[in-house]
Amino acid sequence: MSAIDMTLGDRVTLKQLAYALQNGFSPIVEVESMDGIYAVRFHHANGVSDLCNAEGKVSTFLGTGEIRDTLGHIGLTHGVLTFADQCGDEMIGIEGKAMTPDEMLTYGTRISFR
Repeated sequence: MSAIDMTLGDRVTLKQLAYALQNGFSPIVEVESMDGIYAVRFHHANGVSDLCNAEGKVSTFLGTGEIRDTLGHIGLTHGVLTFADQCGDEMIGIEGKAMTPDEMLTYGTRISFR
């Protein structure tokens, strides 16, 4: 674990992220789709950090192109697209088991920021 991992909390601004990347931070980038709105999370040795704005609110995006431009500009090259999970169908009585965060990352769609 790099020292920079220890300084990150559960929310990180783009400026903090750029600084961390320049100092050895190497996260797994998750882009979560929630019915057309996207949020970005960084999985690292010290936990998970959400991308947020300067006021501390979680940043949301209306498309993956906007995310590609933002994250590619600071040097990130790829991530995993996951989906807010709906695990069953109550209309026809099918029950399901929600995926764990690890399963979502494992079975998500690989995406590029270049």
